[in-house]
Amino acid sequence: MWMVLGERLSEGYLLYVDVIDDTGPLSAGVFTGLHLLFGRSPIAYILLGKIIVLVQIYYWNSTLIKYRVFDENTYLPAIVMAALFHFSFDLMYLSPTLLGSTFLLLAFGQLFSHTVLQKESSESTLLIGIYGGLATGFHWNFVFFLPFLILTGLAISSFTVRQLFLSIMGFLLPILLILVFYFWKDGLEHALQVWPMVFSYPNYGYQPSLSWLAPGAFPILLALIGFAISSFFRGATINQQKQRQLIIIWLLFSAGLFFLVKNNASYQLVVFLPAMTYFISQFFLLFNWTLLVKPAFFGLVLVLPLWTLNYWTTRTAVDTSYFVAAIDEITLPKKTGVMVLEKDPSPYLYKTLDGPFLNYNMSMRYLKKEKTLQQKAQVFQMVRRQKPQQVLDQDGLFKDLLDELPALKEFYIETKPGVYSIK
Repeated sequence: MWMVLGERLSEGYLLYVDVIDDTGPLSAGVFTGLHLLFGRSPIAYILLGKIIVLVQIYYWNSTLIKYRVFDENTYLPAIVMAALFHFSFDLMYLSPTLLGSTFLLLAFGQLFSHTVLQKESSESTLLIGIYGGLATGFHWNFVFFLPFLILTGLAISSFTVRQLFLSIMGFLLPILLILVFYFWKDGLEHALQVWPMVFSYPNYGYQPSLSWLAPGAFPILLALIGFAISSFFRGATINQQKQRQLIIIWLLFSAGLFFLVKNNASYQLVVFLPAMTYFISQFFLLFNWTLLVKPAFFGLVLVLPLWTLNYWTTRTAVDTSYFVAAIDEITLPKKTGVMVLEKDPSPYLYKTLDGPFLNYNMSMRYLKKEKTLQQKAQVFQMVRRQKPQQVLDQDGLFKDLLDELPALKEFYIETKPGVYSIK
């Protein structure tokens, strides 16, 4: 769907104004650039995703070494984090969550600097906010981490009022620049109407959360043991205690994030990986039973990636709302574009988006809400300007729209149940 979005926006349309979807605007810009460079190339998404994963692994391991989070300098966290990224195939695929979490990790690293340096650093404080704001621009749900930055800045990093104000202003700066961009494109008013729906439209689960427990049980067990050993059976410096507190609060906010996200899928779990890496590394560094540590290491690094690959392959027949099933191309309308107002986006495997409604659940909320006369005019102009050639509408959303805006009926005819074509 992100590939379809980038394809549509590369034609000159504007997210939230011409296309209804919940993707962050900065992520949409990346997907648009990828389409302009590589077209519909899954390889580009896979390679760029893997590059970002390597950057995250390198940065997090370097941060742990730089601020002496452990008693010894080690590359063990890099190995552990690389293994955890193999928890699911889509953790390494380019996504708004992966893009945004990279900047969250950069902000997290700057917070670590305040646990060591005993002097005020305005540059570091500003960067914390800017990185957090950029993360939110890539994935709107990461606005949930603004309270995290404020809480940890005050309680653990001992921010002054000046530093706190500087950090908040840095957070708002990327968002204000996005607003300026929409104002420049003459789409700010419409965008401000659509943005709140990112948080208010109905939840939809791509995958049941319980499906994550089977592959996640082993790393969670290692993390719990590592947490217990590091917290109750091993001493730590004051700086290390602050760092552990930061990571625990990060973990709590990561869990709370899932009350905000609308689509539960395993790629959303990327925010847990830095904290999980820390506690699992503690297990391997502090646990003294060699007979258990060696099998646990090989189980995490070798067995877990291979087993999860097989596990998610078997889930393709179960999580049908997440794994897009191939369909018979012959059954689709012959013309190039299509707009799918159904839960199953499979037609986009072969067709381009030819209309304003991409995210089905968000579009349903947008179309069914009470509208003012001006808002009805905006919807009419949006559809009339793009004139989708075919509309697949088994759930009747487009039919209701035609009843609400009768002027559109002169453009469309129902060729067969649930399929509309332009006259």
